[in-house]
Amino acid sequence: MHEEPTYNPESPLGKLTICYKHKLENCAGMTVVGLIIEYPPNGATPPHRHGGAAVSAYVLRGAILNKMNEDPIELIEQGDLWHEPPGCHHRISANASQTEAASFFVTIVIETDKLGREGVSVLLQYDEEYKDIVARKMQGLK
Repeated sequence: MHEEPTYNPESPLGKLTICYKHKLENCAGMTVVGLIIEYPPNGATPPHRHGGAAVSAYVLRGAILNKMNEDPIELIEQGDLWHEPPGCHHRISANASQTEAASFFVTIVIETDKLGREGVSVLLQYDEEYKDIVARKMQGLK
């Protein structure tokens, strides 16, 4: 058995684009958010959670290395999908390729009040030890 990869702080972050955000009329108090994550080669997101939301993702291009909680790591390829139940710890989310880009579409269902109070940052809550790394990367610093 080989050792599973861990998050590499040198990996470039993915680009996140919010496509839509709608209150769900048939699910009182809930909002659905759709977004696209685009990873450059070797791109990754630090370990994170989604603010108690239910999350489903569909790989549009390439392949994604995915590890949630203590489950074994999975390779999710183009056309495949995964689901994260509320409270899930997404430990590895990374482009499986060092040379090709990858992208996936994400659907998030979250409490409307929580989204209103905390804003879109609640959708991607990085583990504490990675918050400074993400902040530096977003400012264009190393």
